[in-house]
Amino acid sequence: MSLLAVRGLTKRFGGLTAVDGVSFDVHEGSIKAVIGPNGAGKSTLFNLITGFDRPDAGSVRFDDHEITGRRPDAVVRVGLARTFQNTELFEDLSALDNVRIGADLRVPGGFVRSALRISLSVSEVDATERARYLLRLVGVEEFTDSRAGDMPHGTRRLLEIARALGTDPRLLLLDEPAAGLNGAETQTLIEALYRIRDAGVTLVVVEHDMGLVMEVAEEIVVLDRGSKIAEGPPLLIQKDAKVIEAYLGEECADVGC
Repeated sequence: MSLLAVRGLTKRFGGLTAVDGVSFDVHEGSIKAVIGPNGAGKSTLFNLITGFDRPDAGSVRFDDHEITGRRPDAVVRVGLARTFQNTELFEDLSALDNVRIGADLRVPGGFVRSALRISLSVSEVDATERARYLLRLVGVEEFTDSRAGDMPHGTRRLLEIARALGTDPRLLLLDEPAAGLNGAETQTLIEALYRIRDAGVTLVVVEHDMGLVMEVAEEIVVLDRGSKIAEGPPLLIQKDAKVIEAYLGEECADVGC
C-alpha cells in the first residue's frame, strides 16, 4: 500500500492550468524526486498535497486516509511535513529553539511555555532531547546554540529540514533543498537525506540538481507544463525521449547526470 497516493490532481489559476491531472504513488521508506523545468507545476503540486492550495479536481490520500483540502496544520498533524524554496527560520533564535518550535505541534504547551520560564513537563524535556537528536541527524549539531541568522546558507538549509522533522513526520516533502549550495554542501545534504530515510522518514524531493536527484532518488516523476510526462527509476528517466526534449537535454542523456 502506498504511503502517499496522488490521483488526478488539477489546479487552475484563471486560464492557466498549473497542475493537470497528475497521479503518482510514494511507497514508505523510499526517496522519490519530482523534476521538470521552471513553471512545470512542481511547487504548486507540493502546495496541493500539503494544503496550501485547494485542488480543482483530484485527491490526496496519506496512509490510506483522505487529506484532500485539509488545512496545512491538519496535514502536519497526520504526519506529512514540508520545507520551502526559501528558508523561513526564526533568525534571532538558536538552532535548537528553531527545531523545538517545529515540535510544538506535537507537544502541548511546547516552546512558548518554556520561553515564559514555566516549569518543563517531561514531554517538553523529551522534545528538547529530540531536537538535539535531529540536529545531529542532519549534521549541524555544532550549531546547536548558534543564532540561526548567523549560520552559513548550507547550514540554514539543513536546519530548516531539522525543524520540519521536529513535527515527527512519516513523509517529508523537500522543495529545492540544494538551491544555492556548493559541491561540498550538496554532498553533506545527500548524506543527511540518506540518514533521514534510514531513520524511517519517507522523502519526496523537488530539485534541479540532477546529480543529487540521480544519486538519491529511487523513482522520479517528471512534470512539464503541469502534466506528468514520465515516471520511473533514474536510468530510465535519463534516457526518456520526452524528458530529454523537455528538460534534461542531450548532454545529460549522453554523459549521465
